[in-house]
Amino acid sequence: MTTHVLVVDTKTFKYHLEYLFIGTGAKNHEIDFNNNPNTSLHHSVENLLVSMVADASRVRRGDHVLFYLQQARAQGIYEGKFFGVFRIIHDNSFLDNNDGEQYLRNSLKKSLTFRSLVEPYRVYEEGVTEWEALDEIKHIISPNQMLWSLIYRKLKGHRGNTMITVYEAERLTQLIRNKNNRKELNCNSLSFDVKDGGKLICLNETSKSYGGRKEEIKMLPRLLTKYHENKAFEVHLQAYIMQNLGKGIDKNLDAVLLGKRKIEWMGNEVSCGMGMQRIDIMLSVMERKQRIVMPIELKAIEASEHNIKQIERYVDWVEQYYIPNYQSDIQPILLTRKMMDKQTAQYQALIGGLKCFNEMNYHRCASLRFVEFYADETKVFFEEVSY
Repeated sequence: MTTHVLVVDTKTFKYHLEYLFIGTGAKNHEIDFNNNPNTSLHHSVENLLVSMVADASRVRRGDHVLFYLQQARAQGIYEGKFFGVFRIIHDNSFLDNNDGEQYLRNSLKKSLTFRSLVEPYRVYEEGVTEWEALDEIKHIISPNQMLWSLIYRKLKGHRGNTMITVYEAERLTQLIRNKNNRKELNCNSLSFDVKDGGKLICLNETSKSYGGRKEEIKMLPRLLTKYHENKAFEVHLQAYIMQNLGKGIDKNLDAVLLGKRKIEWMGNEVSCGMGMQRIDIMLSVMERKQRIVMPIELKAIEASEHNIKQIERYVDWVEQYYIPNYQSDIQPILLTRKMMDKQTAQYQALIGGLKCFNEMNYHRCASLRFVEFYADETKVFFEEVSY
C-alpha cells in the first residue's frame, strides 16, 4: 500500500472533501494523445502531461491519501498543513479532459485532468503544520528519520501528487493523530472550514455523488509510435509500467520484474538527494517472508556503463535513508532498450561494468539485474539478460 500526498488550496480542498476525489492537471492543456498514436502538442508539454499520467498511474485500490493544504495568508492559513487519512476506492486513475465538459472545472477554478475517487478512512479535524512535520526535530534521533520525500518535494518543485514511503506515512499519520488527541471525525460527509486556521468539518447531509467522466488512460499507442520513430519516450515507458505492473494485464512485464512477488509499495521519480537525482521507479515487494526494495533505472536508449554509476548512487541512498527505517534486502535493476548487436565495445564494457558492480557490492545488495525491452507494432516485450 502506497500513501500519496495531494496538494490542494483553500478553493479546491472543499470540493475534494465534498465530492471525495483527488486530482492533478496542467492549466490550458488538453490531452490529445490518450489511446492515440499521435499528438499536436509540443514535446515538452506532452512530457509534462505524461509525467502526471505516471504519477496518477501509481494509484491502486486501498492506497492512502493525505492532503497538503497550501499556505493562504489572505484567508488566515499562515502555513501549509497536512490532513488525512483517506483511501482510494478503485484501481485506475481516470481522465477527465481539460475541455468545456470537465466536471467541476468552474467551481475549482483550475483543471484537474487526472483523477481518482476516495473515501474517508481515519480522518481528523486539525491538520499538522509543515513546521511540525518537516522542521521540528525534537523527536528525531537520526537524520534518516526525517520526512525526506516531502522535504525534497519542497526544495525541487511543485509536484501535485507525491508518494511517501511506508515509514514516512506512518510517522506523518501519527503526527496528525496526536495533534487531534487521537479523536477521529465520525462522519462520511465532510467539508473544509477556512476559519481559525482551517479545519475539516462534518456536514449534516449525505455526501455528494461524483458525476464526472471516467475515461480510461491508455499510453501504449503513443509509446509504440515514439519507440518506432526513435524519439525520446522514457517518461511514456515509466507511465506504462506504473499503470500496468502487478495487475495481471501485461503478464510478460509482471513475470520479468516481479515473478511471484507481490507489490507492497511503489513509487516513481523517487528523489534521492539534494541534487536532481531521482530513481525512475522504486518498488517494495514481498518474497516469502522477506521484504525487498527494488530501485529501477529506466533508459529508453541502449544501456551504457555510465548507467551503473547512477544505480550505485541509488543503492547508497537506499542503504542510508530507507533501510534504517524499513528493513529490506536491496535488488537493483537496470531496464533499457534492447541492444541488438552484442559484439560491440559498448556492450562488452557494459557487461564488464555489471560484473564489477556485483563484485564491489555483493555485501550490501543482490546482483544487479539487467532487463531489456523491445516492441513490435502492438506490444512491448521485456526480457532479462543473463551475463
